[in-house]
Amino acid sequence: MINESEWLVVGLITSCHGINGQVKVKSLSDFEERFIIPGIRWLQKENEPPSKIELLSGFKQPGKETFIVKLQGIDSRNHAEKLKKCKILVKTDKLPKLKEEEFHLLELINLEVKTLENDELKIIGKVINLENEHNNLLVIELFKNQKKILIPFVKEIVPLVDVNNNFLIIKPPNGLLEL
Repeated sequence: MINESEWLVVGLITSCHGINGQVKVKSLSDFEERFIIPGIRWLQKENEPPSKIELLSGFKQPGKETFIVKLQGIDSRNHAEKLKKCKILVKTDKLPKLKEEEFHLLELINLEVKTLENDELKIIGKVINLENEHNNLLVIELFKNQKKILIPFVKEIVPLVDVNNNFLIIKPPNGLLEL
């Protein structure tokens, strides 16, 4: 289950945009409203504690997974430049409710990974991360050799996720685990 005192990274400030202090944000979230609807957000530079800032406005760049946002108190390009590489965070207790068979990243981390072999479940590793550039890929560390593999997070390959019992089952295509 999700630890309510943790933070979830939902975006990354990649650069300035224009001369009036706007910044370009790479989205790491499926919820666009995090970068469009005004309100309080949290920024974190490297490993410093998160700090509060107000999002004044934002819009999605057409055809991209990036947003242009205006933050309170950031009024010049020089000031915006200082925010480059800052993470935009949300508290895990503020996560939106999901539909059945939808999951938050934090719920998948550390789940045991099992396969069905000869009608028997076998534990082969654990989920250590999720990559979400253009498709969702589970990063799984195999117990037998500590190798890290990427598994597409699609129903055909990951037919069952049981967050309550801390495991998921994968049906990898032949050879995927041997790569």
